[in-house]
Amino acid sequence: MTGETDRPECTHWIGAEQRHCKEATGVRPYLTGPRCPAHTPRALQGLKENEPGPGMPASAWTTPSPLSDSRVHDARAIASGKRRSHPNAYRAAQAAVQEGTQL
Repeated sequence: MTGETDRPECTHWIGAEQRHCKEATGVRPYLTGPRCPAHTPRALQGLKENEPGPGMPASAWTTPSPLSDSRVHDARAIASGKRRSHPNAYRAAQAAVQEGTQL
């Protein structure tokens, strides 16, 4: 055991005091390292923190992919030869289209 806690600490260097901040409450990861709310990049620039947005839409993972739509093979497209397929599927599609037009 090294005696260190598992909670992240703010690693901002306070030059006037010659020490790291080491605040442990509200620490979040940034590219410059873990920072407390007082030492985030925007706080150091004197700017207000951005408000959290709405996040991902609820349907973000349920929207159909264009790839799945493109894999749906229409019998007419196969029968016309516009869509490549196995010869057996081509003949079956032609028969299906012929039966549909004779009705």
